Amino acid sequence: MMPEISLNILDVAENSVRAQASLIEITVSVKPEEDTLTVWIRDDGCGMTPEQVSNVQDPFYTTRTTRKVGLGVPFFKQAAESTDGSFQISSELGKGTAVKAVFTLSHIDRMPLGDISSTIHTLIVFNEQIDFRYTYEYGDRSFVLDTRQMREMLGEGISFSEPEVSAFIKEYLETNKSETDGGADI
Repeated sequence: MMPEISLNILDVAENSVRAQASLIEITVSVKPEEDTLTVWIRDDGCGMTPEQVSNVQDPFYTTRTTRKVGLGVPFFKQAAESTDGSFQISSELGKGTAVKAVFTLSHIDRMPLGDISSTIHTLIVFNEQIDFRYTYEYGDRSFVLDTRQMREMLGEGISFSEPEVSAFIKEYLETNKSETDGGADI
């Protein structure tokens, strides 16, 4: 199992990249009053058949040729369910895929969220051909980073991997997360 939720998010989002998504939406919602941490990952990639949706939850199934097992989705599902939470995946061929994992926030077996800001930063900087919409919610506070808006602000020809731009994205994510959750250890 992965040591933190953000690494599960990275793995599932990389599946969306491989599915040729042009937009990946990631929402992390922490609701202390409801004792939940919910993660949604949606994409507009190639989607899956019902049989593939069933298979993708099996750790011994993968479409990859580089390894014999596909552990990302099964580990994410197990991580959520081990906290008395839930896991759902739905997909439509040609339309995309949606994954939802709900964790019981206070459960002793809930792994930490981890460095979600670095995870989102990595996804954005190393997958510039894809748009990302990241939403982070804590209680009734939230912030959004949408790469479509960033592209408009930056103009043509400016890469997210430019050192100044990359540093800005990282600082934006870290600062807004801290302002949203008050520096809570999640």
